[in-house]
Amino acid sequence: MDILLVEDEPHLAEQVSRALIQAGHAVTVAVDGPGAVKKATGSRCDLVVLDVNLPGYDGFEVLSRIRATRLPVRVLMLTARSEVGDRVAGLKAGADDYLTKPFALEELLARVDVLGRRNVAPEADIVYRIGDLCMDMGKRRVSRGDRPLELSPREFEVLQIFMKEPGRTFSRDEICERIWEREHEYDTRTVEIFIMRLRKKLDRPGEESVIRTIRSVGYMLNSAP
Repeated sequence: MDILLVEDEPHLAEQVSRALIQAGHAVTVAVDGPGAVKKATGSRCDLVVLDVNLPGYDGFEVLSRIRATRLPVRVLMLTARSEVGDRVAGLKAGADDYLTKPFALEELLARVDVLGRRNVAPEADIVYRIGDLCMDMGKRRVSRGDRPLELSPREFEVLQIFMKEPGRTFSRDEICERIWEREHEYDTRTVEIFIMRLRKKLDRPGEESVIRTIRSVGYMLNSAP
């Protein structure tokens, strides 16, 4: 993959960059917020590894500007271990994954590998239709009626789970297993954030939510949204 590493600490940036290159990736490094946005939006990259604490403006602002471009780039945020609020804020803002500092390089490479494998579309010719909700796997596009929906890569994957089996209830644990493949532990708050993000984009004012909460069990997609 083509990876943009955004890290202002020189020693850590060098370590991570070397490990990613040895794993077969192409790496570009940015050391501040403005430089990160310029590189992420000015050239094609598959993944941004983004630190929260940056000069210029922080990682949340960088993430916001990247998502505003609607580029289908994945974002792995690096957050301080003690800052639970940073992880929640990053996921709400559109991050696809997070990794807490300090971290082992092996774990970083595992996260990158999972995100990279998710770029492959094994069902390229399939189009799922549930009511007026449409998911085109080949074009990786989602629409509701005549309204196109801009989903992040991770939001797309979560919705795909429901589109493949409408009417079935999925527990939070099962969603975690399917999306993150047990590479690391996630609490239920992570799943709730992605469901919240999807509802914000899918639902219409005054109508029942496309994704229903089944109390004490999990979530399901209405068969006729």
